[in-house]
Amino acid sequence: MSYLKLLSDKIVTKFILKEKLNQPQYKNQKVVFTNGCFDILHQGHVTYLSKAKDLGDFLIVGLNSNSSVQLLNKSPERPINNETSRAIILAALACVDAVIIFEEQTPLQLITYLLPNILVKGKDYNPEQIVGYKEVTEAGGQVITIDLVDGFSTTKIIEKLKQ
Repeated sequence: MSYLKLLSDKIVTKFILKEKLNQPQYKNQKVVFTNGCFDILHQGHVTYLSKAKDLGDFLIVGLNSNSSVQLLNKSPERPINNETSRAIILAALACVDAVIIFEEQTPLQLITYLLPNILVKGKDYNPEQIVGYKEVTEAGGQVITIDLVDGFSTTKIIEKLKQ
C-alpha cells in the first residue's frame, strides 16, 4: 500500500470514523479529540498534538475547513494553506489517527456525534468554556487543557514573513 493511500485513509468523514470506532478492536480505546485550523504547521502544533495523543489511544483532529477558518475572524488572507493541504500534513503525523474537516464555525456537531472520551484544547482556554465541554462531561468524558509552547503561533509566522 502506498504512503499516500495511508494518508488518505486517515482523512475521513464523521460517519466513516464512527463506523470504524464501533469495530471491536477500537471498543476499549480512549478516543481523544482536538480541533483547530493548523494553517502553518509549526513546532507548537506538533508538540501540542503529541501531548494530546499521549492522553489516549486514538487521536482525532477536527480541522476547520477553508470557509470555517474565515468565520473565525482571522485575517482575510487566512487560511494560507487550503484544507486539503492542511489535512494531508496533519495525517502525515504519526500521533494523528484521523482528520475530519468540518464546515461549521465550531466543531460542536462533530463532538456531539463522536462523543470522545477526552476533549483537548490549549491552556489558553478555560475548560468550562471549551466548545463541547458540557456534552463530553455529561457523557462521562474529560476535558483537558495542555500547555502550549511559548513563541510559536501561525499569526507570528505570518507577521515575520511580511517584514
